[in-house]
Amino acid sequence: MEQIREVLGIEAVKIAVVALFLWISVILINKLIDHFFERTDFIEERKEKTIASIIRSLTKYVASIGFILYVISIFVEDFGRILAGAGIAGIVIGFGAQSLIRDILAGMFLIYERQVHQGDFVTINNLFHGTVEELGLRSLKIREWSGKLLTISNGEVKQIHNYNIEQMRVIEKIVVSYRENPDTIFETLEKACLKLNAELAVYLKMDFYQKPIEPFQVYGITSLNALNRGIEYTITGLVNDDDYWVAGRKARKIIAEILYKNNIQLTEDRIHLVNQEKESEQQ
Repeated sequence: MEQIREVLGIEAVKIAVVALFLWISVILINKLIDHFFERTDFIEERKEKTIASIIRSLTKYVASIGFILYVISIFVEDFGRILAGAGIAGIVIGFGAQSLIRDILAGMFLIYERQVHQGDFVTINNLFHGTVEELGLRSLKIREWSGKLLTISNGEVKQIHNYNIEQMRVIEKIVVSYRENPDTIFETLEKACLKLNAELAVYLKMDFYQKPIEPFQVYGITSLNALNRGIEYTITGLVNDDDYWVAGRKARKIIAEILYKNNIQLTEDRIHLVNQEKESEQQ
């Protein structure tokens, strides 16, 4: 009995030492990666964060799986032969880890195809909106605008709308009354575009010669009966992806000011109430 306790004590010490070693190794690797990216700037910051997030996820999984296999090898005789004979794939499938494999493969494709980076604002499956906080091999973590942290398995990601892929087009639609003269509206919106290009030039996407690729401009009439309320006019402008939300907010404010100063009447929802008694008397 004492011999068994002594053996168990020795094995427990070994397990503790290995666990401590792996834990320190993971911390050191993550620190080295962070230190490396702090001292370099040869790739974009978002990509640096994405690579660092992937390495953190990878080291965590490798350390965890390695520790589990080490503990099993202590208590199972000839575990190496069993592992070699059955094959790693057979053991994984035997434990019912098909969904885990699916998530990891989907994560590898997300990373390889560069569909998202850490810090991107995305819409997932047309349901979830937020900023990518962590991209791992198994899951994707998104910080929603409300502050909630959404964790979704990579295998469940079917559709991604990424708002941070080099360029974004600000599209503002203005629905005005049918009574407004179209020539007057076009003239007013052209003035708005001049002001937009002057005040928001820093947000516009530039070409090689530092000229706007697509400055703010009146796209035209996009609907003659928008939502059964009026005529819809549209203004567009191509901006840097990082500046999309700021540019959009400021553009709406400038357009609203111009419309107000020029007494342009926008459409209003109206509800017509009919007096049933008077209606019956008329009949």
